[in-house]
Amino acid sequence: MSLGKWIRLTAFLVATIPHGVSAQQPAPAPAAAEPAVRPPLLFREEWKQPPYTGELDDEKRRIKLTRDAVGNPNLELTLYGSDTKDLLVAVHEGRHDLWTGLVTTPIAATLRDKNNYIDLTGRARLRWITRTGSLHVLHPIIKLPDGMLLAGSLTGSTDGDFLESEVAFGNQHWFLLDPQNLVTKIEVKNPDLSRVDEIGFVDLMPGGGKGVAGWVNVSVVEVYAKPVPRERASGKTLNP
Repeated sequence: MSLGKWIRLTAFLVATIPHGVSAQQPAPAPAAAEPAVRPPLLFREEWKQPPYTGELDDEKRRIKLTRDAVGNPNLELTLYGSDTKDLLVAVHEGRHDLWTGLVTTPIAATLRDKNNYIDLTGRARLRWITRTGSLHVLHPIIKLPDGMLLAGSLTGSTDGDFLESEVAFGNQHWFLLDPQNLVTKIEVKNPDLSRVDEIGFVDLMPGGGKGVAGWVNVSVVEVYAKPVPRERASGKTLNP
């Protein structure tokens, strides 16, 4: 074949090849994953001083009826331990808080949303303002619908200052907690956190009294989580 014929044949073949085949199209980029979003605020508790008459003293700061210390009408406070009567409502930095300094045994306190269970999976968070002193630490605790009380392994310590902090739940180790004596037992592997009945804190050490002593304060509490409506067997929403 002459050079001229070869050039004409090559030009004909190039012209007849479909345009879409002449260049390989790049594969479409994979869709970007949506960023993880924190659930909105489910509830907030700021505590309040129980009713009293006369001059306010330590006796009148004691929580006698747990409902009297809760400011959010949708929440219920439950106390665990053998000396819950000595838990006080105190005021620091213009806020009310729960103070364990006069409690002679370990103590735990939880909040229960009357209308919803709490879904603590994913990016759910507990945010609170706390203070700890003299080696005391706070452990988060949860109560499951079957009554099991669990203490989380991650602790909070502020060394005497009021600090705002957050608690995540996916990286905790959970330990069975005796609701009366508040001693930890076996580790509970992979508990179901999608339907939590109560959430709160435990101080596993007795209070040391006033001043530079061992205690914890728990001030404003916020829970960022998805609600799971409480339901009766009939399917109606439970609103006690």
